[in-house]
Amino acid sequence: MTFSFRPTAVKAALLALSTPLFMAGANAATITISCGSVGQDFEFCKKHTEEWAKKTGHTVKLFTLPQSTTDLLGLYRQMFAAKSGDVDIINVDVVWPGMIKDHLIDLKPYSNGAEKKHFPSIVANNTADGKLIAMPWFTDAGLLYYRKDLLEKHGEKAPTTWEDLAATAKKIQDAERKAGNADMQGFVFQAKAYEGLTCDAVEWLWSYNGGNIVDDSGKITVNNPNAAKALTTAASWIGTIAPTGVLNYGEEDARGVFQNGNAVFMRNWPYAWSLGNGKDSKIAGKIGVAALPKGGADGKNAATLGGWQLAVSKYSKEQKLAAELVMYMTSPEIQKKRAIEGSYNPTIPELYKDKEVLAATPFFGTLYDVFTNAVPRPSTPTGLKYNEVSAAFWNATHDVLSGKEKADASLKKLEGKLNQIRRGKQW
Repeated sequence: MTFSFRPTAVKAALLALSTPLFMAGANAATITISCGSVGQDFEFCKKHTEEWAKKTGHTVKLFTLPQSTTDLLGLYRQMFAAKSGDVDIINVDVVWPGMIKDHLIDLKPYSNGAEKKHFPSIVANNTADGKLIAMPWFTDAGLLYYRKDLLEKHGEKAPTTWEDLAATAKKIQDAERKAGNADMQGFVFQAKAYEGLTCDAVEWLWSYNGGNIVDDSGKITVNNPNAAKALTTAASWIGTIAPTGVLNYGEEDARGVFQNGNAVFMRNWPYAWSLGNGKDSKIAGKIGVAALPKGGADGKNAATLGGWQLAVSKYSKEQKLAAELVMYMTSPEIQKKRAIEGSYNPTIPELYKDKEVLAATPFFGTLYDVFTNAVPRPSTPTGLKYNEVSAAFWNATHDVLSGKEKADASLKKLEGKLNQIRRGKQW
């Protein structure tokens, strides 16, 4: 999907959320915020900005977003190029700060030291040229979801390796289909050609000791036998334990299949927990969560680091007020509510010890190490070229999954493509 930036089109996408209660005339202002569109993110953003609006008397509008992070970044870049002030608060993916830092204000003058309560590594990720360009909102890491009831029924345990997962998924899938559920799938995940596939594939590579796309020094490392083995393994799932349609799945597509009771395993982010246990879910109370499997006996567990931040556009005409709303939305109070009601991972360590949070989402405690040791995508070493690097990687991976290329050939071509993107020794 492509976007052509037109101010009128942006304004048409804005949803007024509240009416000033006690401010009038020149004293009242309107702040426009872009929030997530996956899961309950939009509803929570609407709810909490309404609360802020009632407290302050200002008006907040939500900017409706495309679900694909790739499309969203393209839209932001067009807005920045136009120096548009139509959106005051931008939601920022964990891999974007280095790419869009020049278009965001420094939040330190407005934070009163609030950033000290958050994970230092995330604050560091959001700091550029000594400026705090975004406040941590929630963090993420890939997880394995599974049907506790089906594993128990068929005498299986949560898999510890990808090989175990494939065998267990096939056994239960075939048995359930034979018992009458023709729609049962063994495993669903994100395999569409977009940033979500980069997240999944980084996990596969890392779990098979295949390193990352690019190492911390900027060296291209993706073309190696272990990485090829990882992608070959993933390709073997298509049409056996995963439907061929998974090649067009994003997060919500996978969740839809799993939540409707038609998958044994699912790779997704923490947000899927609360929705899977919601009142309208067919599998509420039947879901287990574990670390993603290792790549064989000598492999390791790997979860890609995700997460979102809130930042203020430097083209905003209400920078101070927008910064105040950012601080409210990223506060311990709001992060706790989002953790309990939507299973969004807090960026504040203290909340992982909160009894109410752990009661609502128990795996925040048992899988704490997964979240604090998640594998980052190589956005830091590749800087402004990360998006090109990621696109080349997800396209090469998709070619392998869809059967267009063998893994070793695809990775060799990818290495050449990445060298072209780099154009020299430095990114």
